[in-house]
Amino acid sequence: MSNQKILLYEFGAFRLNPQERSLSRTNDSQDVAISLTPKAFETLLYFVENPQRLLTKNELIAKLWPDSFVEESNLAQNVSALRRALGESPSETQFIETVPKLGYRFVADVREIRQEAKAPAFAVANGVIANSANEFTFTETDLNEIPATHARAVTPEAVGVAPPAGSRTRWYAFAALCGVLLIGALYFFTRGGSSLLPNRQLRLAVLPLVNQKPDPNTDYLGFTLADAVITKLNYVTSLVVRPSAYVERYRQQRPDPQQVAQELSVNRLLTGTYLKEGDQLNLNLQLINLDNNQALWTESLTLPADKLITLQERVSQEIVARMALRLSDTERAELKSDLPQNPLAYEFHLRGVDLYVRDELATAQKMLEKAVELDPQYATSWAYLCATYSTLASLYFGGEAMNRQAQHSFDRALALAPHHIEAKTYKSMSLTETNRVEEAVPLLRDVLQTNPNLAQAHWQMAYLLRFAGRLKESIASAERSRQIDDEIRSNNAIFASLLYDGQYERYLKQLPSKETAYILFYRGFGHYYQKDYAEAVKLFDRAYEMVPALMQAQVGKALSFSVSGNKEAGLALLQQTAQQIETRGVTDAEGVYKVAQAFAVLGDKTTALKLWRRSVEGGFFCYPYFANDPLLANLRDAAEYAEVLALARQRHEAFGKKFF
Repeated sequence: MSNQKILLYEFGAFRLNPQERSLSRTNDSQDVAISLTPKAFETLLYFVENPQRLLTKNELIAKLWPDSFVEESNLAQNVSALRRALGESPSETQFIETVPKLGYRFVADVREIRQEAKAPAFAVANGVIANSANEFTFTETDLNEIPATHARAVTPEAVGVAPPAGSRTRWYAFAALCGVLLIGALYFFTRGGSSLLPNRQLRLAVLPLVNQKPDPNTDYLGFTLADAVITKLNYVTSLVVRPSAYVERYRQQRPDPQQVAQELSVNRLLTGTYLKEGDQLNLNLQLINLDNNQALWTESLTLPADKLITLQERVSQEIVARMALRLSDTERAELKSDLPQNPLAYEFHLRGVDLYVRDELATAQKMLEKAVELDPQYATSWAYLCATYSTLASLYFGGEAMNRQAQHSFDRALALAPHHIEAKTYKSMSLTETNRVEEAVPLLRDVLQTNPNLAQAHWQMAYLLRFAGRLKESIASAERSRQIDDEIRSNNAIFASLLYDGQYERYLKQLPSKETAYILFYRGFGHYYQKDYAEAVKLFDRAYEMVPALMQAQVGKALSFSVSGNKEAGLALLQQTAQQIETRGVTDAEGVYKVAQAFAVLGDKTTALKLWRRSVEGGFFCYPYFANDPLLANLRDAAEYAEVLALARQRHEAFGKKFF
């Protein structure tokens, strides 16, 4: 087969590769990868495809959010993030020119070049394939009878999505952790209980399928179909499966298999492509043994779109067979349990999952609500719906109403599938954040007793232990989690127990390198504790510019105002935050404590003490942190300070006696 050429774009020192969805910059004769969110990449691609042309705001919104209702502020913040990635300040016009009241123009000279395309991900290195592809077509005999679906597309309009309240950047720590916990990743060792993974442990990555004909109406299938297979395979204890959050970076890419092996530390890889034509879905799948570059299984599948609900079970069973995995009776039962029944509901589910991962939460909520309405027996839809509600409650002031809906959702998930590991692990997080950390401990201990080498469960244990002030145990649990799988380090996971324990330098070194608003705030917070106020202000301001609706970003901006001597502006911003906490019934006690700290720093003792008490009574009783927190210095001469501290100490000590 002759090599095809792909189109690349160059401008300034940058090179944009649409096929690999990558941006790099030449620096001292070396190419340095530039990290972009999916939406920022789409924005840049549209700019370079239309250089020197005025792109109106309406045109850009229609192109970038074809199935969503967004405000102009979403676009402005997206362009702002893109400018930062390109190293351009708002006052510069090296690349992106703002045309007031109209839109934007990409003013840099764009060069189009073509180079040889890389081999597809499913073409094994050196062209070595052990067995040729087998043609396979689903027939009615091969498929179980399922309810007929309506012949209509699933769109946001179909579920009556309201315009979102504001922009959302993907994978802040809570949202990211929810996603990782929900998607699920079982990191089991051999039954001997070794502390390190055996060298020959089977480790699998299931990459998002590549859409052979990219289309916003079908692109969602690539990631979500892979996610469905991953979730199902997580019940196989003899196999380590990389969670969806780790493989999401490969959307619409065809990376070299050995590159994936190195990046994800895997020795088996499932990859493939798909093409939707009318009511038919054509898939090409390949399972590769990366140790010898041999294909264990290759197959072409053609199935009616309304039979998609059978795919996750079929592919999972095929992987088990081709990898010669030995399953217990329980594992076999789990592979056949919790399968979708309604094709239309499953389409809503898949679209909702894709939107959730992209952090388009308002639309994801509507899609998933429709999914459980049409198929109320599918536990995984309830689990994702729970994650969506809780993320809105925790980071976007969703309050008690959202938490109640989250509670109902994970209760439904566990009622339908009592052994649903993702739902059980996630429920422990929700309990922690709704003042029931004592209830979360036995639930999570049950998970760890069954699966002692589940990395995400250890991380979640570290999270709830820091709420209770058991900082040494929390740090040990987090370290155990990273010992099992160090990929957690890069996944927006905040090692806050180190900060609360006063280990500032170690804390900063452990932070993920991603530049989400949440990470930027926490990095700035570490520098603030070190009294490196200049660096802290820079990071706080960037976080707030990126996502002003994020509660932590508002706290950081208030502290930034304080450093610059503008306490009035800081207090005005915090009063708005406190009002949202009050009116919406926000229950994120750790987040509320951050707001209390900022009020204390800015000198409003009354509000600081009120919010601190609310935080402690709401389930964040990290007594050792409170007793030594320099940000509470302004409160220590207040009579109520000792009262709130004693309240935290009492619950902290009771927790220790009960569980330790």
